[in-house]
Amino acid sequence: MNTFEMRTVIHFGDNALDRLKQIPYKRVLVITDPFVVQSKMIDLITAPLQSAGIAYDIFHDVVPDAPVDKIAGGVKKFLEYQPEAIVAVGGGSAIDSSKAIREFALKINNYGKVGLIAIPTTSGTGSEVTSFAVVNDTAAQVKYPLVADSLTADEAILDAELVKSVPPAITADTGMDVFTHALESYVSTEHNEFSSALAEKSIEICGVFLLRAYLDGNDMHARQKMHVASCLAGLSFNTAGLGITHSMAHQLGAIFHIPHGRANAMLLPHIVEFNANINKHSKSQKEYLPAVKRYSNIAHVLGLSNYNKVMSVRSLVNWIQFMQKEMNIPLTIQELGTITPDAYFAAVDKMADAALADTCTANNPRVPTKEDIVKIYTKLWSF
Repeated sequence: MNTFEMRTVIHFGDNALDRLKQIPYKRVLVITDPFVVQSKMIDLITAPLQSAGIAYDIFHDVVPDAPVDKIAGGVKKFLEYQPEAIVAVGGGSAIDSSKAIREFALKINNYGKVGLIAIPTTSGTGSEVTSFAVVNDTAAQVKYPLVADSLTADEAILDAELVKSVPPAITADTGMDVFTHALESYVSTEHNEFSSALAEKSIEICGVFLLRAYLDGNDMHARQKMHVASCLAGLSFNTAGLGITHSMAHQLGAIFHIPHGRANAMLLPHIVEFNANINKHSKSQKEYLPAVKRYSNIAHVLGLSNYNKVMSVRSLVNWIQFMQKEMNIPLTIQELGTITPDAYFAAVDKMADAALADTCTANNPRVPTKEDIVKIYTKLWSF
């Protein structure tokens, strides 16, 4: 028996932030990052809370990659303030931090049910609707994915007003994160009809609106569409899981601090080729791996179909690399210009072990060996 469940109520469209005037809480803790406060974006959150007479405090010591020491600081703030709900405002790090803070704080002092309202300020992670959070042990240089139904937000508010000022580079990185979420969940071993439908729609939106949002940040229609695409992809991978693109990207982020979406984009063409295994096909094989058909379906969604499945998969790889080039995302680690070859290759063995142990690896459509992972990391260095 399979089960598909949506635990999060989603508010979206024009004036979605007005929902904050109607929330059933009288005391909330807003968790966000310093930029949201300094840029005055926080006013878009606090104004409706004030107008509704809702008391609030703000914890804004959130930094990228959700390090455990900052989460500990948030737990302390939570226990001191004892809110009825958390309002998480920011990108994936702020929302993941909020999930972890609520989870750990209530294990220390479970004084009752505490709600979680997630308000993303980037169109990328889908964290507002997932039961996942990624925390970072900076000392050990390891990212740990947390998975529990209790991490899921009660409500998500998708308002494009919060993403219109996102710069092009971040729009590109987060947009390719959306695409990777959708594509990996679509080919996952745990995919189903519901997750596949959500993934296909998310990919269709990315194909039409991602480049538009990158080229013109004031294109609010494209912004809103990508905000929805991010959420759709989150709903998809929440039930179907992801794959080794994410397993390997987690390590690049933990050790070399490559932004997560960018790491996904750089890895994705290599992973599609690995999962499809079309370059190793022999005449003795009667049929291609199941992932080939599914990648071919996605090529069709993007309008890339060719006269056979293999050419469709290759067209998909070419499209991903085309998007990277159009949005100035490096195709190789060498192009980043911030990592030396000695440092990179010294870390490959450790990254491969960690990627294999990552929870995302279990749902990859083709089972990788350590040698496979090492080869992909090696190919990623340069052409």
